[in-house]
Amino acid sequence: MKQETICALSTPQGVGALALIRLSGPESTSIVQRVFSKNLSVVLTHTVVHGWITEDERKVDDVVVTLFRSPKSFTGEDTVEIACHGSLFIQQKILHLLLLNGARMANPGEFTMRAFMHGKMDLSQAEAIGDLIASESEAAHRQALHQMRGGFSKDINTLRDKLIHFASMLELELDFAEEDVEFANRGELSSLLNEIRLVVSKLENSFALGNAIKNGIPVAIVGAPNMGKSTLLNAFLNEERAIVSDIPGTTRDTVEDHLTLGGMRFRFIDTAGLRETVDEIETLGIERAYARAIEASVVLFVFDISTTSPDELLIQVEDLRNKIGMDANIILVANKSDKLIGDIPKELEAFKNLVCISAKSNIGMEELKHLLLIESRPELLNSGETIVMNARHHRALGQAREALDCALQGIENGLTNDLLMVDIRQALHHLGSITGQIGSDDLLNHIFSTFCIGK
Repeated sequence: MKQETICALSTPQGVGALALIRLSGPESTSIVQRVFSKNLSVVLTHTVVHGWITEDERKVDDVVVTLFRSPKSFTGEDTVEIACHGSLFIQQKILHLLLLNGARMANPGEFTMRAFMHGKMDLSQAEAIGDLIASESEAAHRQALHQMRGGFSKDINTLRDKLIHFASMLELELDFAEEDVEFANRGELSSLLNEIRLVVSKLENSFALGNAIKNGIPVAIVGAPNMGKSTLLNAFLNEERAIVSDIPGTTRDTVEDHLTLGGMRFRFIDTAGLRETVDEIETLGIERAYARAIEASVVLFVFDISTTSPDELLIQVEDLRNKIGMDANIILVANKSDKLIGDIPKELEAFKNLVCISAKSNIGMEELKHLLLIESRPELLNSGETIVMNARHHRALGQAREALDCALQGIENGLTNDLLMVDIRQALHHLGSITGQIGSDDLLNHIFSTFCIGK
């Protein structure tokens, strides 16, 4: 079946100075030629031409047309981009003319899907384009760019190539079963499977950080009522986001907002004050506070330094760790330091990750932000290692790891080659599904449906 020519608006909907309309497909140039004042048949690829879009010899708009001839284009097909003025009327008029002359409107992500289908990129690189467009921090941008350039694909393909080599040896042994020969040493195969499993497991475990980078590193603000938690959230955001009151228990549900610090996106979560209460609604809020603290990458425990003794603080911190986990990453925020009479108690120096602030007066906030960045382990982002940010990739890696575990168990139990190959094929299948070497139409349609229309 002949490939259709598609078109779409590639800039955001609405009025602007300029808009960009894109076409891709075998008839792209001829369709535009029917409504363009200049001769495009003699124009070389990657050339810009100035002229008019016309309708029945009536001028519609003064535009710039750029040609990308196959295969040297984003999609691998003939592609034309029309830069017009940003009037809504002009945008819709040009699209209408293109449709009348043989184009059809593109489906969500169809341009990128065609690039994948023509081998311009693999599936993980195509998905990275969506992440790059959606990136809201330097860290998310850096990881999406790394994946789009093929860093993740290279890691996966290296693993698959090694596994395919040994799989072919096992298949060869099956062909010579009656000869009782061994082409694949079981010890070497076991070592290889362990090596691959280690890498797969490391990539799988990186998803917790990758998901935090993509959606914001979760930071839970917890503490007893009236410790200044909501004031601290407002100080971070520099706006009155949460209600501040002297009445205990004002915050009964979580309040969330995002902020970018040092190129990293954080998701701050203000929670209900932790205390014993018989109020049913407040109790639910406190339960949610503990739940959010368990899920958070960093917990800011806020206390009033002017009224809390070191012994009381120790008891409160131990109680918090008993409820959310002994390995929780907690920063102690000694708030209301402007009300402290005398020096800071020396006993507090024994506490790790303690910062004295006054959220109300904005004292110590820069030091707190600096410590927050350190505890978020930014060195992992600059290590050059692949960090998995895509939930589909994470799921496929987990399935590949499980298949490798079964194969290793099979070697230990002395299973025959045909049974070992079942698990090895499964591992290859799940690794291949990440880059699109193995996939289905339903999978592709689902992935690219999340893209915007003009991409």
